[in-house]
Amino acid sequence: MTDASRNIVVAIDGPSGSGKSTVARAAATDLGWHLLDTGSVYRALTWFAGRRGVDTADQDAVVALLPDFFRGWELSVLPEERWVRVDGVDVTDAIRTTEISSLVSNVATNLAVRKAVNERFRELLFGDDAPGIIAEGRDITTVVAPDAPVRILLTADESARIRRRLAEKAGDDAAAVAASVAERDARDSTVVTFTTAADGVVTLDTTELDLDQSIAAVIDLIREHGISRKGSAE
Repeated sequence: MTDASRNIVVAIDGPSGSGKSTVARAAATDLGWHLLDTGSVYRALTWFAGRRGVDTADQDAVVALLPDFFRGWELSVLPEERWVRVDGVDVTDAIRTTEISSLVSNVATNLAVRKAVNERFRELLFGDDAPGIIAEGRDITTVVAPDAPVRILLTADESARIRRRLAEKAGDDAAAVAASVAERDARDSTVVTFTTAADGVVTLDTTELDLDQSIAAVIDLIREHGISRKGSAE
């Protein structure tokens, strides 16, 4: 593993619909850093399982897919870009459907999958060549990068999170979207803790904040740690 001191890692966790993906992307863009969207990997693996005809509830079968999946998986870490590819297929939009959202917890709660995927995350984070990189997900602050200099739990109340998710999925059935948010949080919480901040993790509640305010709050937290756009202490 590359020495973590060569770049700055900022870890952001949070429940579905908390805004962590959008906020992390915008903050990374503002700072000129890279972005690791960890949730997209579990979604892409869910998509890949479907393409291979594998039931995501069959944990051993999903684990067996990992070598082939990783050989064909590509993810942009440039925040101004937003694409995920598997075997050359652009799955950026396909993995954000309510259908994938309803299945992804089968993959994300597979402990053997999490172990393998987290190792890949660490390789990407600590081998990155940007001055800094923001990683967002469920267990980044506690498992993937517990020593990151800035660790944030980005949260909001359930009604706000459902409202935000509905705004992203205009045209989808509102009840199905709401159920997906609640169910995914409940299932994922059986294997990772992302509703309560661990020691040293700052909680940022965005319930009453709009998007610009949420982005500014995250950037302020990063700068409070003396970190500049170049990824070094100011």
